[in-house]
Amino acid sequence: MGTNQREYSQLYRLSGLFTLALRLVVGWTYFSAFWRRLILENKLDPNIPGYIGEKFNHFLPNALGIKPMIEYLVSNPDILWWAMLVFTVIEAIVGLFILLGLATRLMSLAVMALATGILLGSGWLGTTCLDEWQIGILGMATGFTLFFTGGGEYALDHLIQKRLSSTGLTLYSWIGSGILPMNIILMKRLALGGTALIFSMTLLTNQYFHNGVWGTLHNKSVKPVVEISEAELTDKSLSFTVYRVEGVDVYGSFLIGIQLNNIDGELVWKKNGEDLSRFPKFAIDNYYVAKVAVGAHSLLIPLGSKAKLTIQDERFHLLDKGTYVLVLTDISGITWSRQIVVD
Repeated sequence: MGTNQREYSQLYRLSGLFTLALRLVVGWTYFSAFWRRLILENKLDPNIPGYIGEKFNHFLPNALGIKPMIEYLVSNPDILWWAMLVFTVIEAIVGLFILLGLATRLMSLAVMALATGILLGSGWLGTTCLDEWQIGILGMATGFTLFFTGGGEYALDHLIQKRLSSTGLTLYSWIGSGILPMNIILMKRLALGGTALIFSMTLLTNQYFHNGVWGTLHNKSVKPVVEISEAELTDKSLSFTVYRVEGVDVYGSFLIGIQLNNIDGELVWKKNGEDLSRFPKFAIDNYYVAKVAVGAHSLLIPLGSKAKLTIQDERFHLLDKGTYVLVLTDISGITWSRQIVVD
């Protein structure tokens, strides 16, 4: 090995040492997802609280660019389960390999891909700070950095490289660690271009999800928001679709009131929390794996859930034709409304 080669080798061994903390932390970040879901608990069981598919459903309302894919999966529970299993296995492999420093450069690209998916899907979530956005964007930057530095001396790649011929060493360096076989000018351009792209993604997503660059800051994870659509009132039934698009992801919105007001704001019909706690399950038609359900004192509407509710009541045939306002009331006092015209 020539003098330049030895210097380069030493440089890459040191750079891998300087990023060792990053490698271990990001490795555990992804491996721990597998550890939590299958070892500490079984979060791949669709029949228990905390099912990872329901968590994935929480991403849907405000995902950036990948919403159609998320909606397809949460609308098809069987396919969703397989997707969550495959995703968990991939996270386990990527995390373990990064921890061990095995195929570090190849795994760093996988880290970037996983982090980008997290960023686009759930970058808007986080009640007290920008939790998921920070995880996603820092994962992208870390993966990009590890691609250039490799694993360094404290990685299995280093042991593998010692046993390879010079030809194999060059080939393995592309997926492992050690000297990156790339022209220095091209390397600079790639590093600067990738940095510019990741920083642009940082500013773009920070602005899109939170108005974090300019404008008024907003946090869609604080207050529940329920959209009402397809509202119809006949002399036999009231039906409408609810879709919860904002609010805390760890618990549902508690719907304690459904009422109809006339155009003058006068109450003409109402169901309170106790009525809703006896809401018939067959009258709830859920679209996704996160389901609107009957609670002890209310209807529960988890983040990302969408369902058509149908209420049968003989009193509806007594209502005159005209315009009515459907009002839904959350336990927090927040209300959502939609007009219904009865011809």
